[in-house]
Amino acid sequence: MNDAAKPPLTTTTSILPAAIVVGIAVSTLLIFLLINLAANPTVTTPTTLPIVVGGLATAKSNGPVAGCQQPGTPPGNISGALFVPVTTTPTGATVHANGGAGDYDCYRDLVTSTTAGSLLGYYRTHLEALGWNLFSSGTASGQPQLLFQKAGSDTFYWVVGITVVRSTNRVVHWSYRIYQNSSTL
Repeated sequence: MNDAAKPPLTTTTSILPAAIVVGIAVSTLLIFLLINLAANPTVTTPTTLPIVVGGLATAKSNGPVAGCQQPGTPPGNISGALFVPVTTTPTGATVHANGGAGDYDCYRDLVTSTTAGSLLGYYRTHLEALGWNLFSSGTASGQPQLLFQKAGSDTFYWVVGITVVRSTNRVVHWSYRIYQNSSTL
């Protein structure tokens, strides 16, 4: 048996299967992008503070905590929490705890002519009206404290903490702290 010599078989590789896979991936991506655009509701929160009858009035200037506002930080839907009641004065410098390294963290020690209960009630009423969620009250050492959380437009959760350091004869020494939390609580 002697077979005649034949040239080798030629094979052609088609890119059609790969093109089909890429086409399916792109069309799936487009479908989900359209679903996201159609179903993504916008959330609006009030930007003005409520007027609480019988409660503390809000200072016209946020001067005592203005040092915590930096260009772009905190984001617009969070910076509305930078307010203080009238008669509030600083007792120390604005402190940026991380100094630009890591998550944003700012606090300031303040004093206000009021009672601890009035101060905490003021922040509870106003921050909840602005869409902040109270998630903790009181410290491990027994100090009166309120911690509020809200999702920022920068994809981070933000926490505002009001801690009463001491209270004597209608004068409250307290600290205001706002920081970026990289995880949910």
